[in-house]
Amino acid sequence: MNPEDEDKVVSFYDQFADKQEKTGINSRHLSILDKVMGAGLRPDHHVLEVGCGIGTVSSLLARQVPKGKVLAVDISPESISKAKKIWKSQENLSFEVSDMSDFDKGDQQFDFFVFPDVLEHIPVDQHQALFQKVQKHAHQDSVVFVHIPAPRYLQWMIDHEPEKLQVIDQPLDSGELIKSLNNAGFYLEKMETYSVFFAEKDYQYFVFRSSKPLGKSTPLSKWDILKERIRIRLKYGLIN
Repeated sequence: MNPEDEDKVVSFYDQFADKQEKTGINSRHLSILDKVMGAGLRPDHHVLEVGCGIGTVSSLLARQVPKGKVLAVDISPESISKAKKIWKSQENLSFEVSDMSDFDKGDQQFDFFVFPDVLEHIPVDQHQALFQKVQKHAHQDSVVFVHIPAPRYLQWMIDHEPEKLQVIDQPLDSGELIKSLNNAGFYLEKMETYSVFFAEKDYQYFVFRSSKPLGKSTPLSKWDILKERIRIRLKYGLIN
């Protein structure tokens, strides 16, 4: 991103901070929390959140890791300034201004990397470098959680309600996103397109894990396999 475009983005999100503060916690924030917890967030985990805004999701995550820490970063100095004031009572939550291009914490590693509806606002040609930064600060059990607007729904917004969009709002190709994270050493464990505000399924989330080699193969018990067979048979009326 050239300096002129970056200044435009920073200015937009500096002004957007006031709107975020008025909105407070909404259904999207709660859904992100729920999905991250489902991906395995634990009380002692260390989390890096990229694109935190004024820290609404950051605060929710920090409450779930009382023995861990959350570091949240954003490109907007105004958003970070507000976040530091709003959530100053949460001792395990810290904020920094960063667009990730200069992010370097040395040997520090994180258990979870959370991208809460931010990648669609970052030019696609910058994604690979961003994920390389993530890889540098990951370990063999790290998780990358990505939440984005569903591409089909975002395209509808572009076509019909562009005035509601942000300064950069691009539909992301799921295949390209998966490929970029594969190149950074992560494999896709789970993906789902689902509804938050609209019946047409307006959001997607992805769970990626470090691509470490399998150390073993653990067969399920015969009883677990049988229970699943019985469940499917009962569900579809296949029990004679």
